[in-house]
Formats: sequence, C-alpha cells, structure tokens
Amino acid sequence: MWTSGRMSNAKSWLGLGMSLYFWGLMDLTTTVLSGTPTPPGKLEALLSDKPQSHSRTKRSWVWNQFFVLEEYTGTDPLYVGKLHSDMDRGDGSIKYILSGEGAGIVFTIDDTTGDIHAIQRLDREERAQYTLRAQALDRRTGRPMEPESEFIIKIQDINDNEPKFLDGPYVATVPEMSPVGTSVIQVTATDADDPTYGNSARVVYSILQGQPYFSVDSKTEHYQMSVLESAPVSSTVGRVFAKDLDEGINAEMKYTIVDGDGADAFDINTDPNFQVGIITVKKPLSFESKKSYTLKVEGANPHLEMRFLNLGPFQDTTTVHISVEDVDEPPIFEPGFYFVEVPEDVAIGTTIQIISAKDPDVTNNSIRYSIDRSSDPGRFFYVDITTGALMTARPLDREEFSWHNITVLAMEMNNPSQVGSVSVTIKVLDVNDNAPEFPRFYEAFVCENAKAGQLIQTVSAVDLDDPHSGQHFYYSLAPEAANNPNFTIRDNQDNTARILTRRSGFRQQEQSVFYLPILIADSGQPVLSSTGTLTIQVCGCDDDGHVLSCSPEAYMLPVSLSRGALIAILACIFVLLVLVLLILSMRRHRKQPYIIDDEENIHENIVRYDDEGGGEEDTEAFDIAAMWNPREAQGGGAPKTRQDMLPEIESLSRYVPQTCAVSSTVHSYVLAKLYEADMDLWAPPFDSLQTYMFEGDGSVAGSLSSLQSATSDSEQSFDFLTDWGPRFRKLAELYGASEGPAPLW
Repeated sequence: MWTSGRMSNAKSWLGLGMSLYFWGLMDLTTTVLSGTPTPPGKLEALLSDKPQSHSRTKRSWVWNQFFVLEEYTGTDPLYVGKLHSDMDRGDGSIKYILSGEGAGIVFTIDDTTGDIHAIQRLDREERAQYTLRAQALDRRTGRPMEPESEFIIKIQDINDNEPKFLDGPYVATVPEMSPVGTSVIQVTATDADDPTYGNSARVVYSILQGQPYFSVDSKTEHYQMSVLESAPVSSTVGRVFAKDLDEGINAEMKYTIVDGDGADAFDINTDPNFQVGIITVKKPLSFESKKSYTLKVEGANPHLEMRFLNLGPFQDTTTVHISVEDVDEPPIFEPGFYFVEVPEDVAIGTTIQIISAKDPDVTNNSIRYSIDRSSDPGRFFYVDITTGALMTARPLDREEFSWHNITVLAMEMNNPSQVGSVSVTIKVLDVNDNAPEFPRFYEAFVCENAKAGQLIQTVSAVDLDDPHSGQHFYYSLAPEAANNPNFTIRDNQDNTARILTRRSGFRQQEQSVFYLPILIADSGQPVLSSTGTLTIQVCGCDDDGHVLSCSPEAYMLPVSLSRGALIAILACIFVLLVLVLLILSMRRHRKQPYIIDDEENIHENIVRYDDEGGGEEDTEAFDIAAMWNPREAQGGGAPKTRQDMLPEIESLSRYVPQTCAVSSTVHSYVLAKLYEADMDLWAPPFDSLQTYMFEGDGSVAGSLSSLQSATSDSEQSFDFLTDWGPRFRKLAELYGASEGPAPLW
C-alpha cells in the first residue's frame, strides 16, 4: 500500500466510504470530495518533492483501508466502500477491475461507479481481513488508466462470542472455619472476540450460586460484593481480611480506603475482635445513577517496631468491587414540592399546574396520577390520569378557603403497589367579588332639641376581600336620599364616616323614626358597592343631650314589622286562645262513664240500715224485687212502691243460681281477650279500654247491654232514690236521671 507522498506520473486512488480512515493531504481530499476535477499536473505538483514557488513539507497518508462489520444479516449486499480515479469524468469511459482475496466471491465491484459490496456473511473469527487489488481501464481500448493498487478490507468485530472456561469444571476445597478472604481457587475464561476493539473480549467474573459464602473478583481473584440500592446508611456491605502471621498486638490491623470511585459512597471500619474490615454504606445509593463502585482498601499494622522497618512495608492493598443491585422503587416527583397560585375566579377545568413524576428504575414504567381524596375532601381539584395536569373541578372562593394543601399520587402502571406522593400547596388569590357592608345593625337617636351639624353616629364597613393595597371605603348617601333635608354624611377618609344633622327642630309627633340609606363602595376593580340602612330614633332629651324618652314603637317593634302586622298577629293569638278555652269547657261539662269499683259492687255486699220503718201503718212497703228484675215488676201491672220507708237491701247474688254466678263461656272469652292483649307486641304502652261485645246468659236481672236501651225498661224513673238520703246516693247515681248526654258505653 502507498505510504509515501511521492507518486511519479500517477494519479491518486481514494477509498471513500462510511468506514474509511484518512490521514494527511487535506488539500487533495478537499478537491476530490468537492467533485471538482483536478487540473492536469496539479496532483503531481502536490505530491512532488521538487522545489516549488510555494513549497510544503512532505507528508504521508494512508488511504487504502476499508472497515466492515461482521455478521451482517440483511438481504441486500453490504456496502463496503468506493474506488474513484481522477481520470473518471462520470461518462462511463472508465472501467474498474477488482482482484485478490475474495474478489468475485466475497466482494464485488461495480465496474462503472467503483462501489464495492460484500455478497457473503463475514466472520471476523474466521478471517480478520482481506487483501485486494484494484485497477482502472479505458473501457474502449482496455488500456490501464491507473497502475494497479493494493488495499485491505478489515472485518470489524462485534460481540458474538461468549466467554468459555477451557479448563472447567473446577473442583476446590477449603478448610472449615477459614477466615473471610481466604483464597479458594482461580479460574480462567477466554473470549474469541477481538480484544483490541471495544469491550467485546473483556471478561467479567461473578458468582451465580454460593453467595454470601463465596465471592469472586470481577477481573482476578479480588473482592466482589453487592448491595441493594435501598440499603440504609451504615448498613454492612461486606468484609475484607488481611492475613498477618504475627500474633497479639503485632497482628492488629487497621483498614482504610485509599483510592477508588466509591470512597465517598462507602466507609470501612476495623473489627477489633476478628481484625477484619467492615465496609458500610456511607450515603444513599442509586442503581440508576451508578451501578458499580471500585474501592482500593489498605490493611496496615498500626504498631510498628523501628528495628524491623527495613523488613516492611507492613501493609497491603486489595481491590473491592461493589455492585449496586436494582430495587423496584416508587415513582419520584420532580420537583419534590409544588406551590401554585391561582385566582379565585378561575374557570372550572382550567389547568393550573403540570405535575410530573417518573419511574427511577431502568424499566421506566408508565405512571398514573390521582389525588389523595383525604387531602381534598371538597373535591375542588382533579388531575389527569396520564398527563398529570392539575385542574379545577369546582369554583374556588378565597373567602371560604384561601389555601388548599393536596397530595398527588403517582402509581406505576405495572406495579400498583409502588406509589409515590408529592405535596401541592395552592394559594387562592383574591378577586374583588364581595361588596363592603355594615358589620352590624346601626341604630342611632337624635334629640328633638338637636342643632344642625350635630354628630349623631359614626359608621364603618367590612369587606371579605383582601386586596394587596389594603381596603379603602367610600361613603355617600344613596341616590334616592341624595337631597335628604334632615341628615348628611361626611367621609372621614379612614374607612369610617360621620352622620350629621342638616337641620334642627325634630319632633316625635311629626316623625319618630328616620331610615337613612347609605351607599358604601370599595376601591377594587371592578368597584363594588352596597347600601346599608341607619335607623334614627327621635327622642326627647335634656339640655345636656341625655335621652329622656323615645317613641315606644322604636324599642318594641322591629324595623321591618308594621303596627298593622302586629295587630293581626295578636288577633290570631286571641282567636286561638278562645278556641282552646271553649274546647276545655266542653270537655269539663261532658259526663264521663261511671266505672264501678270492686269495693263498691252492690251485687256482692249486703247493705243494712238501722232505721225503723212505720210498722203496720206503713202500707206502702218497698218492693226490692223491682230492682232484681224490672221486667217482672212491670209484668204484673204498675209497681207498688213505698216512698216513705227506707228499704233493707240484701245482696242480689243469693237469688242467682250458683251455676250461673260465673259463666264458663264468659270467663273463657275474657281470658282469651286478656291473653290476646298481653301478647300483642304492637299494643300501646298505656292503659286502654277493651270493649267486649259478648252477652252472658242465665241472669235473672236480664241483659245490661246498651243495645236494647230503647225498650220500656229504660223509661222507668228512679228519681225518687235521691230523696232517700246519702246512703242511697250511689243507687241514685246509677239509676236516677242523668244530666247531659248518656254515656256512649
């Protein structure tokens, strides 16, 4: 190949392609690459070492090397490079010929353009390079236009071969209780890839099984350790041991990290009991930031004797390789805190902030966003599940909530258990959307003897808004009261105003109350205003202005309640009271049904009277039988009664047959009804009247039912019983005439 800058009577060959390496003669390169034909004699002038008017220092170049990757698997021929002659004008008059190793079999050339292609798969491990020759001929005459030149095509390596242990399998033994760091065996692996190009042939050792009892140096027999990226600070990574044949104090060891890229990430401490170095985590680790570290650890004797210094050094170093293992971590927000300001009149659905999170792991899983609803119970905000756009979901009101502190969550799509969170503080900015108003109901009084220009009240206002420049209120009379002849207002320019009288001579008889409308405006944009009313009472005062009396109506009636409305309310109350009294009176005069107590049951007791009758002269003896059975008494004609003699009453039960005294049918019926009432779960929890529409039989007194009360028996009069004295009062109440309506039962 040409390595000299001198070419007598010859034109240059240039190899131009993707992998062409070119050195020197940039003038020639520029000329060829620009496509401008080189004038005759110019190339010779550039390459000649004869003195010229503009001489240059002689230089050399290498042009004739091509590089092509091995193991090409495409369907089209692989482009290698291009040959070009200065004599080629692009009219097809030059014919390019390729010869040498692999010409026509592995490599072909386009005889018109000079393009070289590989037509077979190349394998660097089988053949690393090919030496070929090229020539340019006149297509018409076949005469060589250039001398034949030689060039090389080198096959560029790719990592297509795995390392192999040529001496395996290995068998090793180690004594039990061996200290940490004891060498067990050394293994060797080789790689057929090109060791001079990239890292394809670099062999790295690791242990697949046997940890944590054994370790292997990734390059030799050095320490190999691993640690999770989630390992906390001060956690142990591994141990190193420097063997010392001395004993006692002379065998003590001190370990330090003297070099390496992990000196700021790891620390080492000496275990005084076992004389080992304990490597610990010094700061948080990240697999995504750095996957491995290298430490150069020194073990040295801290106690030295001067007489043995010439035998030193009493120290040694070893290399520790630490691999950081990946751990599935939750998404991380960037930045780690958000502060957002938003006006309170922002439209619903407006994006106020883009929340961004990413998966720190190598897999970089997709993220889904959401809001922790416990931080936003009012649901004022919404976050887009995919973009993280934070938007308003409800109208904001600074006067209600001026700050919102929400938590946005980011969840890995493929692993929902990995959730990250970030705090978002939202400040709601004020907008002038509230009008100023009186803080309370204002009521003042004016004396009848007040003079014009007299101060009767000072008013102030409040506004829920909070402008940056502070509040400033303006006071004036409302338009409808702008020409008020009685009162006027003066703005104090300090957010207060004075109410003054405009005239004198107020009289209660003429008007006892004045209502003064006052317009209050703020200084915001836009300007908002409201109207408040000042109630002014006209009162009688002494010469010092002390109130003596005011209109009672001003203190008794609310401002919004008229006298007519109060009269109507009182009239309704009076009517209701009369109705209540009438109902109570009717119930009081209504006769209640009489309930016979067991103690006063006249059918079960004998009532005796010690009063003596009239003897034989008493010819109108009282017939008690009429009371036993009124029907029998009437059946024999008109009853014969003695009204001038008190009778002797005995119990009616002795005239009733014993078999009829207690009817078994009635008794069973009453017990059944009683049981039914006791077992009724929905019965009211208070006493109630149980009505039994059942009639007994066998009684000589006949039926006591009110169903036949319209018969002649009910027309008999027992009013004379009232004349028999207090002892017959109970009978008179039972059988005598009753006042008012008869009982319903």
